[in-house]
Amino acid sequence: MDTQDFSPQTPRSTALQVLGARGYIHQCTNLDGLDAAFAAGVVPVYIGFDATADSLHVGHLLPIMTLRRLQRAGHKPIVLIGGGTTRVGDPSFRATERPLLTDDQIAANIQGIRRVFERFLTFGSGPIDAVMVNNADWLDRLGYIDLLRDIGRHFSVNRMLSFDSVKARLERQDPMSFLEFNYMILQAFDFLELHRRAGCLAQMGGSDQWGNIVNGIDLVRRLEGREVFGLTTPLLTTASGAKMGKTAGGAVWLNADRLPPYGYWQFWRNTEDADVGRFLRLFTDLPLERIAELEALPGAEINQAKEVLANAATALAHGPEAAQAANETARRAFTGTNAEGLPAVALTVEEVPDGALVVDLLVRGGLAASKGEARRLIAGGGVRVDGVAVADLDARIVARALPVRLSAGRKRHVLVRGA
Repeated sequence: MDTQDFSPQTPRSTALQVLGARGYIHQCTNLDGLDAAFAAGVVPVYIGFDATADSLHVGHLLPIMTLRRLQRAGHKPIVLIGGGTTRVGDPSFRATERPLLTDDQIAANIQGIRRVFERFLTFGSGPIDAVMVNNADWLDRLGYIDLLRDIGRHFSVNRMLSFDSVKARLERQDPMSFLEFNYMILQAFDFLELHRRAGCLAQMGGSDQWGNIVNGIDLVRRLEGREVFGLTTPLLTTASGAKMGKTAGGAVWLNADRLPPYGYWQFWRNTEDADVGRFLRLFTDLPLERIAELEALPGAEINQAKEVLANAATALAHGPEAAQAANETARRAFTGTNAEGLPAVALTVEEVPDGALVVDLLVRGGLAASKGEARRLIAGGGVRVDGVAVADLDARIVARALPVRLSAGRKRHVLVRGA
């Protein structure tokens, strides 16, 4: 299949102009053809998300924002929730098989994921209103013999083995089950079904989904005789090479019951200087002219741009009021005037008589990934309780002193309170 790496040009369609200018495009199966389709009218576009947890995280934000950009450019987002494929698990670039979830776990996860999309997209029955579909609606009814006969015969095992996501697994001699190997067939069938049901013309996803997307395009061509399109977004890492969306405390979740808005705001405020402009383009709706001004701020003034980024990104995920409250909480925490509103860690009833080790509280509060890291933070002079440095590795916070603000560095804080 003819593929194209994206290179700067002047597309006809508003959709590709916006996606290109903001940095969303990595590869496309036929960039000119997709551009012509976007310019001709409303294009239904889908991205799939498996229900492996009850929230999505910042690592999913790039495809979510891609759908948001397309809807604002006049196209129809289709959010495919993998209620069926979650039972199998996507093996792409994974070293181990995903743990299998029960139907009840998958159903609960889908409910949590729905809440994420309601904040980024407009749903409804209009021509460009987003819709959410569940591939369990067709995969659960698919007979195994029918799948083998009608769909499986269009897939070359040799070609499937040639995709990077599979080759990397085999070269490491990591086991890959027959269950996982079927995932790419099921995802290709999703594209075929969405093309038949909703006229879907394009699938988008991360660069690790390229092989799965190409399979779907080929299946639609073979069975429907139509050209459809695939587009991937770049692999996103920070300027220092870290995986986007991962911190010492774990994943940066998009639902407030997983990560409070203040913690989400803090994540964006801690962006590396070199990433500010790129993240403003990808993860906020600010105009490009304003972003150019912000990323050009010299020296310490770049912190103003980071605050704008944190406010705008948090407003999208949690609403303007939550973003404003997080901003005010950060200001109070930085000046030491008030710790109200900070993420909280509570002493348990058992800990109240003797207090709790600062080392343990750092881990529980997400300020350190392990006790070893917590000890290194203390030894390096980076830990404070209400602004006073902690020097003793065995230091405790006792109940009579609560509440107190526990800090790791100047930007990360939690409130320690009683049980």
